[in-house]
Amino acid sequence: RLPLRLPDNSISSKKKFNMKFSSLLLTAFLSSAQAFVVPHACLSPASTSHFMADEAVEEPVETPVADEPAAPPAPAGPQKVPCFGATPWIGGPVFVGENYWDKLTMEYGSEATGTFLRAAELKHGRSAMLATVGFAFHKLGLTLDHISIHEYLSVTEGIKFADLAAMTPLEAMKHVPAQGLTQMFALCAIPEIYELTHKDGKLVSDATVAPGLTPGGLTGDLGWNPLKVEVTDRRRLAELQNGRAAMVAISAWIAASEISGSVPIPLPW
Repeated sequence: RLPLRLPDNSISSKKKFNMKFSSLLLTAFLSSAQAFVVPHACLSPASTSHFMADEAVEEPVETPVADEPAAPPAPAGPQKVPCFGATPWIGGPVFVGENYWDKLTMEYGSEATGTFLRAAELKHGRSAMLATVGFAFHKLGLTLDHISIHEYLSVTEGIKFADLAAMTPLEAMKHVPAQGLTQMFALCAIPEIYELTHKDGKLVSDATVAPGLTPGGLTGDLGWNPLKVEVTDRRRLAELQNGRAAMVAISAWIAASEISGSVPIPLPW
């Protein structure tokens, strides 16, 4: 049997059909793959840079925050109260009587007790400074019989300034009449009452307890500074030191005046 033979025209038509079909499949494949790629021609310069920037930016890394250290527990028991007015010395300030200060402010009292003790020392020092000036004036002959225009201290008592000048300072104080001592006491009481009843320079009238009677109320600072002098720690320390020296001096002078040889230090009178 002879084989069936197709004409040449049908064979060439079939080849052309196969080639067209293959081209169609290849075109469809490339088109589907290109759909997943962003064409560069469609990206403007701004969008391109934004796209690159997004790729360059890294996500911020969270730094772990360290836990804050817990506050140390409050120390138990009374705390040491600092004391102003340590004595200057060659090797540094020396706090004379620190053990007694600690007992009075920690064992027997509190910080307010220390404020009261410092005010008491300050006031005693001021009184002693006035006393040393008066004592020295009396010993050096600068008495009221040479200064005052009046002859008598008390006419009713018959006491003259010249009579007091002839005595020792302690004997002269003993001969001052009661009215004179009352005047001295009233003069000392005025600033004390002022400090008891005033706070920050104003009278406190609506309190059940006077400001000076509250803990830490008495400080020795009356707030009276007409010359507007700057109150520095150096000046405060100088006042304390002068007051301490005056307390020692007036005690020694009175002892030497009344008891001969009790003070083995030569005095200027």
